[in-house]
Amino acid sequence: MTTTSNQKNIILHATDLTFHYPGQPLFSNWSCDILAGITLVLGGDGRGKTSLLQLLAGELPAQSGQLQLEDASLPGQPDAYRSQVFWVDPRTDVYDQMPVPDYFATVRKAYPRFDDGILTQAIAGLGLTPHVNKQMFMLSTGSKRKVWLAAAFAAGATVSLLDDPFAALDKSSIEFITAMLNQFASDVSKAWVLAMYVTPQGLPLSGLIELGD
Repeated sequence: MTTTSNQKNIILHATDLTFHYPGQPLFSNWSCDILAGITLVLGGDGRGKTSLLQLLAGELPAQSGQLQLEDASLPGQPDAYRSQVFWVDPRTDVYDQMPVPDYFATVRKAYPRFDDGILTQAIAGLGLTPHVNKQMFMLSTGSKRKVWLAAAFAAGATVSLLDDPFAALDKSSIEFITAMLNQFASDVSKAWVLAMYVTPQGLPLSGLIELGD
């Protein structure tokens, strides 16, 4: 595992994180500074990309170590920490019985810097307009992913964690996401962490976490 970064504002400190599944060690005393802009988590199947995002989100509890985000830490202040991090597992079915506007309403309630203007822009740019009043279970895998991405863009969280954000998406949506991330990358107060199998084209990276093939 290698970690590289440029000199930018440090948004999130991970210190001595350890997390192992039974019989499968993943992270042992792992430390990293997540900088403002876009950090890429790069790795093959089973190398822990999604697990790392879940650890950074506070969804998976580390066996030891600490995460520090502004004045909130894990495990010390879990509610204050999680309120500054956007994460949704793209494979989740938790929201399946919820209409799309209700899902956006739950995100709007959870994140005080939620921006309805960005949400409107993302719904149009991702081609979600025909689907926006459906229930989540009615959406294709790709359309669900677009809902999660629109919510991430609008939420205004300090740290946003995106798992394979281009998967199952059409070319125009990938171009829109790339353009949005390029805009967000210049914000010195926010970090975007993308977990992917390959290095994306056209994105300026502040950091790279390589988990191996």
